[in-house]
Amino acid sequence: KEAGVTPHAFRDPKSYTGAAMIFVDDASGDNAIIISSGAAAFITLADIWSWAEIIDTASVFVTQLEQPLEAAHAALSRARAAGVTTILNTAPAREIADSMIALCDYMTPNETEAGGLTGLTVDSLDGARAAGDALLRRGAGTALITLGERGALLHMRGLSEHVPAFDAGPVVDTTGAGDAFNGGLAVALAEGRKPLDAVRFAAATAAISVTRPGAAKAMPQRGEIEALLNG
Repeated sequence: KEAGVTPHAFRDPKSYTGAAMIFVDDASGDNAIIISSGAAAFITLADIWSWAEIIDTASVFVTQLEQPLEAAHAALSRARAAGVTTILNTAPAREIADSMIALCDYMTPNETEAGGLTGLTVDSLDGARAAGDALLRRGAGTALITLGERGALLHMRGLSEHVPAFDAGPVVDTTGAGDAFNGGLAVALAEGRKPLDAVRFAAATAAISVTRPGAAKAMPQRGEIEALLNG
């Protein structure tokens, strides 16, 4: 929503912008990432309170796990209290308390993260559904498990729907796929799309991103996403 507020930047003169060392398999485009959080590691509860107006006036709030868990937990709690739709991208993989999971309208783990959170093997749709059930029992509103080239599973009470991956061309680099997926999901939900339509939008966004090298520079434009959805 247009809130008329000025975004805040977190700056720490003793630290640095977060960085990642990314290794990409030339044959498959799969990646392994080593993350150094930098200044994000020093975000405090006071910072969350200083950004309260921005959180309160959002349509959708998205966070991940590169900052301290207590900061992510507090921000999710603030968003939930304001009636804002909450998305938790569970990367990088960490243990999460049930009290934090219960604040998530959507959790978006990949197969590895879903397995780590539930102790289950997630190498099939049945495994993903079992992990989804486990996350719902822990309080998640929706478990949205990304399955790489197999697409994603939208798993919520009363609905478990597999969304196949889109074919946007040869896979070059999967580094930004998770970011693209979560960004696309947030946009679609903020626009009022139903969950299944939002997941399809997110999947199309991610499908285009993996056809290009890098992360930020691989993000597609809306016209490209709509063309793939309607193609």
